[in-house]
Amino acid sequence: MITMDMFLQMSVRLWIAAGFLSLTEKSVAHPGNGTSTPCQFVFRNVCFEFVGGSKTWSEAKRSCEIQGGELLEMMSSPIEMFLKNVTRERNTGNFTWWLGEGVQGEYQEPTMDINDASKDRCTYMKLNHLQLITTSDCSQRRGFLCTYNPSDEKISQEHSHTTSSRLKRSVEAMCMNKSNITGLVMEAENELRRMEMESGEPTNENRENFIKYLLEGTKNLTSEFALENNVTIGKIINCSSGILLLSMKKCDSDTNPNPTTLFEDVFEIFRVISVLIGQNLEGETVIKHPTGTIYQKSIPSEKLGDTVLGSKKDGEFVQMPPFRALRSKLNGQGNIIAQLATFSNNPHPSDDNITGTVFSILLSNGVSDIKLDNLSEMIEIYLPRPNASAMTNSTVTLEKNRKALTTLNVTDPKMTIFITVEPNTNASLLLVLAYGSPPNSTKEGNTTVLSAAGGYRWMITPELLQGTAGVWYVDISLFNSTWEPGLTLRISTFITKCMYWDTAKEIWSTGGCEVGMESTPELTQCLCNHLTLFGSSFFVMPNHVDITRTAELFATVTKNYVVLALLCAFFGLYLVTLMWACYADRKAHSKRTITLLEDNHPGAQYNYLVSIQTGHRKNAGTSANVTVKLIGSEAESDTHNLTDPDKPVFERGAVDMFLLATPFPLGEVRNLRLQHDNSGGHPSWYINKVTIQDLQTRYVFHFFCDCWLSADRGDGMMKKTFNAAKNNEIASFRNIFQSRTSTGFRDEHIWVSIVDPPSRSPFTRAQRVSCCMSLLLCTMAINIAFWNIPINESSPILLSIGSIQITWQEIMVGIQSGLLMFPINILIITIFRSIRPRILSKQHKQKGDVTPQAVSVPTILKDTEEVISIVSRSPRNKISLTNRLVSTFDLCPALENIHEFIQIMQGETISDTHWVYCSKFLLCGLCHLLFCLEKLEGRNFLTYEYHHVLSITNLLVRKCEMVYSSHLAYCPPPPKKKKKRRTGSCWLPWWCVFLGWFLLLSISGVSTFFTLLYGFEYGKEKSIKWVMSLGLSLFQSIFILQPLKVIGIAVFFALLLKPVAMEETEEIEQVLLAQQDKCRRYSGRDTL
Repeated sequence: MITMDMFLQMSVRLWIAAGFLSLTEKSVAHPGNGTSTPCQFVFRNVCFEFVGGSKTWSEAKRSCEIQGGELLEMMSSPIEMFLKNVTRERNTGNFTWWLGEGVQGEYQEPTMDINDASKDRCTYMKLNHLQLITTSDCSQRRGFLCTYNPSDEKISQEHSHTTSSRLKRSVEAMCMNKSNITGLVMEAENELRRMEMESGEPTNENRENFIKYLLEGTKNLTSEFALENNVTIGKIINCSSGILLLSMKKCDSDTNPNPTTLFEDVFEIFRVISVLIGQNLEGETVIKHPTGTIYQKSIPSEKLGDTVLGSKKDGEFVQMPPFRALRSKLNGQGNIIAQLATFSNNPHPSDDNITGTVFSILLSNGVSDIKLDNLSEMIEIYLPRPNASAMTNSTVTLEKNRKALTTLNVTDPKMTIFITVEPNTNASLLLVLAYGSPPNSTKEGNTTVLSAAGGYRWMITPELLQGTAGVWYVDISLFNSTWEPGLTLRISTFITKCMYWDTAKEIWSTGGCEVGMESTPELTQCLCNHLTLFGSSFFVMPNHVDITRTAELFATVTKNYVVLALLCAFFGLYLVTLMWACYADRKAHSKRTITLLEDNHPGAQYNYLVSIQTGHRKNAGTSANVTVKLIGSEAESDTHNLTDPDKPVFERGAVDMFLLATPFPLGEVRNLRLQHDNSGGHPSWYINKVTIQDLQTRYVFHFFCDCWLSADRGDGMMKKTFNAAKNNEIASFRNIFQSRTSTGFRDEHIWVSIVDPPSRSPFTRAQRVSCCMSLLLCTMAINIAFWNIPINESSPILLSIGSIQITWQEIMVGIQSGLLMFPINILIITIFRSIRPRILSKQHKQKGDVTPQAVSVPTILKDTEEVISIVSRSPRNKISLTNRLVSTFDLCPALENIHEFIQIMQGETISDTHWVYCSKFLLCGLCHLLFCLEKLEGRNFLTYEYHHVLSITNLLVRKCEMVYSSHLAYCPPPPKKKKKRRTGSCWLPWWCVFLGWFLLLSISGVSTFFTLLYGFEYGKEKSIKWVMSLGLSLFQSIFILQPLKVIGIAVFFALLLKPVAMEETEEIEQVLLAQQDKCRRYSGRDTL
């Protein structure tokens, strides 16, 4: 047998071309049997001694040990470089040297001994072009390489550094050596090393030329040379396999696929070699190559009939038909070279699911190939499937005068189905096959009788399937046998198909081939009437449940209550949790509203949305009264009290939102001042962050606080000023990751979010609980549908608790079920999360305007003084402050100041938002003054004074209206750099909530039905094992898959997209309308 190991693998040793090569070091002494022998070479504190002479491997090993050393046991790239330098320094390159057991040969020395596989193998090396060669003939005599540990005395080293650079090689160097096979193989090996290390290799041109030159050089060989130079032949095979492996595993195979003829081109080299070896060699030859094995026989044509090619022991062989079927194809032929080549991988990937070993069969007369086709008797081809999946099986109890029914889901009518029905007693069975519906008295189908003599197996061929895909039914009943109590049937099925590679059409085809009766899940028997490249396709039948047996299965509830009890427990827990969720939703809804600050001036119409997030630390909430002040680049706001009489604010983990109105823009908000009065039972407050959004420009300002406002915690301060975060702080990985992770676990982790969902999310707790229940039921249904697979006895046990054992097989079932849940998960949850809340308009009392204030002269004076004071706070408003208004005589000077300011605004030629909102605020204040004067009707005024003030106020209102209209018309629209966007792509209308509930209830009902159906089908024992698998699946989903999803999304956004998570504010329009209503009541006008 000729055995040649792989030359090129993905884990091939690297060919190091370092900037220096460690050469020989000065000789030292090494210990051995109490004597000191000079050491020839030292490398990295190890002595290397080349011992000449003629010894067998065992003698060389014993000689080294006597001297206190051992044969070289390890080969690495630095040692290879060291040995090559030794070759150049001394004349050792033309000899061979024995090595130790730890060194594996890169090549294997071929022999002609068929039974040499059981012999010991030894490794030796050649230094002239370093080669490691493994041989089974350990009795050969040669020198050996001993290694020793040097003595502790100081080693004087003499370093000699040389620099070598490998010339860049190309395939063309092979072309120059086509007539010199030794040079050709050497260049081929070098070229493979280069291709393995360089990206983009092999290119199409280099691959084609490599195969071309290697084939041409091989064709120049003679049969005598091939038999006498096994090492060279082995190198040719290794190089051929190497270029095939490199091509199949190149990085750009998707964009630059290999040609479909690649395998045939490489295999042509194997064919030439087989012909060279087979011409003068009798008996069987076995050549092992990196991708499989080549079995070859040279046999007279008349003896080819019934010949076996391959290895029955390994399960890969071909049985030729009798000679009478071959006679017409072999007339006049002498010796026939019969070759069987096996390949572990499919060289022609396709959608046909070709798995297992692939065969290629060739007959040659030494000059040309002999083609066999349309034979009268079939060639038997046995294709092993070492990693075959187990068969689908189930056990059913056959009641008296009843039948068993199983279904076959046929997706490919060209497949062959094997169904085995084994009773637990010696009985004959009648099987009836029908399509579309179970067979009955009016609907007949194909039948067969199974008995112990026939092995209880039925092969359903494509002819029986009549080329029809779909659901087929197999009816099973007793035939001429007596029913016995406890009769059970073990039903197992598998599907397979035999195919060959059609070189003309470049597709896998079933023509001329059929599946044989001796097929098993691990071995496919193909019967073909021609020779080519063969493969087999194999599928495991999925589980099916017969819905027509629903009543029968549900009637077994008293015997198998495991699944029903589990479902009842889940539904009970769901109802309890749902009641709590509804209560929590009602409580949270009252805290959801945005607070319109009571101390907003009614005429102020420039709005800021202030979002304050209290931390999640223990006792982070506060009972104190909190105030806030915004400091901008153009102005400052008043100090506002952050309170809400209808709900508590600043609770632990809460996000409170307030609408703060100012009479004019503050510019860029640079600072935020927060303080509290340290009142209440727990005044300490941990503030996490504050977000301020300019609702007109959509600018967002972030303040990262993360500190205590407390007299006894942190730095002991109850008043702090915070600076706005810079852009790099906002977009930092830390900020975005923390924000996304926090909101992710509270919103996207469906199980955790039930306890603490985002306060402003439209996805309620009740909906989340119901979605979890639906997902749980779907998980159970999918899990139980794919769970009933055969028990793999070789599956390792990962955990054993008493009689309970958890295997790797059960872990994989859990993983597959979890992955199948994602589409349903995304569908239901996205619907609920994307629904726009239904906001009903309510007629409610406006804060601060419950009872209209009585109009009097003091209130008029106070309101007028307040308007002038507010307007004067902006540095851009050049209006002089008036003295305190104490009587009606002070009104006219105050109105004169207002008149002058209106004229200043009128003279502003460039309009902007400041003048628009400032004139609007002043107009609102003047309308309020006019409204109050008209309502007062001159009381507490002198007659002429009242009419004078009234006329001036009317005049100022008209002028202010003109100024406001002018600035509004010519004011450019404000830039909107950071427009708030919702995380989802769109909002769904509110009525889609009914669609979400319909889908949720439908999926839950269907899942529950099929879970019960499968549970009753499996029986009590299997149901208990399934419950264990379900627990693993739920554990993976809740504690592994969901957290990984949240963290992965957070990292993705933090690294790539850089958004800033914002709370949704769908109620803003309602609060803005409330502030506008305050302005309308204050000014006495519906519109300004």
